[in-house]
Amino acid sequence: MTFSSPIIPTDVSVIIPTFNRAHLLPRALDSVLAQTHVPREIIVVDDGSTDRTAALLRDDYHGVIYLHQSNSGVSAARNSGIRKAKGRWIAFLDSDDRWLPRKLSRQLHDLTGNPGMKICHTDEIWIRNGHRVNPKKKHDKSGGWIFRNCLPLCCISPSSVLIHRTVFDTVGLFDEALPVCEDYDLWLRITARFPALYLDEKLLIKHGGHPDQLSRKYWGMDRFRIRALQKILESGILSQEDQEATHRTLEEKLDIYLKGVRKRGRWEEAAAFEKEFVGLSC
Repeated sequence: MTFSSPIIPTDVSVIIPTFNRAHLLPRALDSVLAQTHVPREIIVVDDGSTDRTAALLRDDYHGVIYLHQSNSGVSAARNSGIRKAKGRWIAFLDSDDRWLPRKLSRQLHDLTGNPGMKICHTDEIWIRNGHRVNPKKKHDKSGGWIFRNCLPLCCISPSSVLIHRTVFDTVGLFDEALPVCEDYDLWLRITARFPALYLDEKLLIKHGGHPDQLSRKYWGMDRFRIRALQKILESGILSQEDQEATHRTLEEKLDIYLKGVRKRGRWEEAAAFEKEFVGLSC
């Protein structure tokens, strides 16, 4: 499939990180190509795939920019895409998700009406093992100054977001030291500095339940959120109110994580965490 359209492209770079998902990637790519507003470019960052991803892009998606790198994780893949991107606006799409056709056009329309906003995200549909499921109340999306809403868990889906590239100049890129919860870490750094525009419309379909999801690979996900909370506390950018809320969240997550570690008999790990974070959450 050739990336072409009579519509004038918007100044959006779409970045799709992927690893051994040649069987899923066409669904994601086709959803971008079906957008009513065509992006400036589509960048697929192949994080060391050993399947037929390269052949798929070569044979069927001629106009898509293909970047290959040694396996370095999703953060490194997204960062490679950001560095390559030429658009003023950056959109991410995970290779197992797909957009509805008006996703970009609706976001761009709302951003035009809110010229000071630099990040926009949308509502979403969840599919698990082929069946639609309803997100819990704690997953509700919102807009404005949402830093405190982002403390308990990830409140913005990477596949839903549209970010002005100058935001990365301010907050930095994805943390490549975090194998998971890298999005949680980035949203904390962004929402501490910028308000978010929320579009209450389901414009993303998130597919889950497959065995290669990163959330299934790592147990004790709160240990990575704890790292992110530590970083934002040490950054010195938080208001007094946000600092206090972050301390409370850190205490809660430390307690949950340490109980889980001790339950599994991982006493050395528990002692190391307690030593590292003693005083930080007080």
